[in-house]
Amino acid sequence: MKKASLLIIVSCLLFLVSFSSKQLENPFFSEFDTPFQVPPFDKIKEEHYLPAFIEGMKQHNKEIEAIANNPEPPTFENTIEALEKSGTLLRRVSNVFDVLNASMTNERMQEIAKRVAPLRSKHWDDIYLNEKLFKRIKVLHEQRDKLNLTPEQKTLLEKYYRDFVRGGANLDKEKKARLREINQELSLLTLKFGENILKENNRFELIIENKEDLEGLPQSVIDAAAETAKERGYKGKWVFTLHKPSMIPFLTYSAKRELREKIFKAYINRGNHNDELDNKKILLKIVALRLERAKLLGYKTHAHYVLEENMAKNPENVYKLLDKIWKPALERAKKEAEELQQMIYKEGKNFKLQPWDWWYYAEKLKKEKYDFDDSVLRPYFKLENVIKGVFYVANKLYGLQFVERNDIPKYHPDVRVFEVKDADGSHIGILYTDYFPRASKRGGAWMNSFRKQSKIGGKEIHPVITNNGNFSKPVGDKPSLLSIEEVLTLFHEFGHALHGLLSNCTYPTLSGTSVPRDFVELPSQIMENWALEPEVLKVYARHYKTGEVIPQELIEKLKKAKLFNQGFATVEYLAAAYLDMDWHTLTELNNIDPLKFEEESMKRIGLIPEIVVRYRSPYFRHIFSGGYSAGYYSYIWAEVLDADAFEAFKEKGIFDKETAQSFRKNILEKGGTEDPMILYKRFRGAEPKVEPLLKRRGLI
Repeated sequence: MKKASLLIIVSCLLFLVSFSSKQLENPFFSEFDTPFQVPPFDKIKEEHYLPAFIEGMKQHNKEIEAIANNPEPPTFENTIEALEKSGTLLRRVSNVFDVLNASMTNERMQEIAKRVAPLRSKHWDDIYLNEKLFKRIKVLHEQRDKLNLTPEQKTLLEKYYRDFVRGGANLDKEKKARLREINQELSLLTLKFGENILKENNRFELIIENKEDLEGLPQSVIDAAAETAKERGYKGKWVFTLHKPSMIPFLTYSAKRELREKIFKAYINRGNHNDELDNKKILLKIVALRLERAKLLGYKTHAHYVLEENMAKNPENVYKLLDKIWKPALERAKKEAEELQQMIYKEGKNFKLQPWDWWYYAEKLKKEKYDFDDSVLRPYFKLENVIKGVFYVANKLYGLQFVERNDIPKYHPDVRVFEVKDADGSHIGILYTDYFPRASKRGGAWMNSFRKQSKIGGKEIHPVITNNGNFSKPVGDKPSLLSIEEVLTLFHEFGHALHGLLSNCTYPTLSGTSVPRDFVELPSQIMENWALEPEVLKVYARHYKTGEVIPQELIEKLKKAKLFNQGFATVEYLAAAYLDMDWHTLTELNNIDPLKFEEESMKRIGLIPEIVVRYRSPYFRHIFSGGYSAGYYSYIWAEVLDADAFEAFKEKGIFDKETAQSFRKNILEKGGTEDPMILYKRFRGAEPKVEPLLKRRGLI
């Protein structure tokens, strides 16, 4: 044997040994050896992700080929159920990476995301465009009424067939190739859009050097700004950022109008500076590609493509609902604006009310009208107590127990871990809570899954769920004290967590929150109803220093002020829902200027200049980087459901066991196993009415 050949063989053997060794070291390549098989965060390193993604796709491809080339005639078990069992490694690494890239990102994680996005896009296109596989699914779909399937199996088969068709399975070769290009490009563009917003959030700083410029701000807000300044190396100064726990209190209490304007304009101009973080060209490209894909697949617009799978079914139904609420909400907002303007005049000032004045004067007016100031509530909303409060509600409704575990790996010191048990003490799942802002975490609040519930093949897989927020941090020896808004957000995300935790489905594709976008917000939004119920407040709203229960007088003031500023809140949100729909019902794009398009959209609905749409296009992350394109209306659609559903609890008592068990059994446990309206009617006995929502918001 020649020396050169020998060297090549030795090199190959060394590579195989090295690769095999790295596989053994990579925690993704084996079942997690941890309590409840949660991710071993203490062992997972950034260099583990890419090899695990590549190996995961490789293994999944082999499994897909085996299913597609199975010589046996297609059956539900050897095709659909086999698909459900496939892709274990890929699912394992994807779940961990996606959650941590949202809450613990950095340049390296973002680089991995960029490398993986087109690979994942191609991988799923390869599956959806696999002709042999689709042929097997199509045969089963045509025979579905003769297969003696359970309702869940029938839904799953229907979903697979529809997903393949919507994924391009019926297209010709040329169109399939173009669809692949579109999907790959979209995967990178949506990633870039979100990264730009994260960088925009982190780069703005309102640095205050003179104490006089802190006029009007509560001491707790000043202390938090001093802490931020200290963290960022500004000795003896105060720093305010675009993170909401910093920005909202500043807009609410700062007496310095020019500084309110500065931070507000910085917030509404994110992604709109004509620099390397500008999102205007990116969003236009996203809209154009989505429209092209929709037309390629035979849909009139991207909205038609999306809504086909939602409860709304089509854009006309969405606009119809928005219009029904918009008119009374706008009338209320106009009256509110006039009241605030009169307050400005009463102070002896003659400027016209602007968007950066609204929060400040609304807070003043609330204090004048109801002798009520949100800041007096914060001492009663210590984060740990609010968590106990939401656990109390879950226990009273469903008998759930939450046991904190300190022996389970965490991915950040801020994280807390709870084992969730049922009333009989049996294990349900694991809940991670991660509630404080940091530079590595995207804004907002969300729920996600490290592992979804399933029991395929009789093997019970318990869910591992996470709740994320960006709430007010502890400052010095003062604990985290939440605003009302933050309390409601915590209850909201916990509702999503319950949807994931209480899932009782066989197949992972349908379990937990895998439901239509305009149904997924029902379990989260209904939870908000309990947060401010007097019976619940008296359990968790205790003064952080004295332990004193929130006084009845404050509860009464809170109740009276409940409908205050609802015109603003409703209009600000609805405007964003209209903007989303307007972008995604476009049938063509001819030299569109994003800002002019947005301006025309707001002009058409008559948005008053004193209010800015909640999300302007260049930072509308929900629709250009999240999963809410042509779906931002979902919150108000689901609010119609939740207002109507909560009436069922109020009729019999907010902790009525029979009603709670019905909601658990018919909504929370069912995931996407049946049509959502069927599930809702099974719980409520009828379709929802819009009147409870209008009444709750004080719009009728």
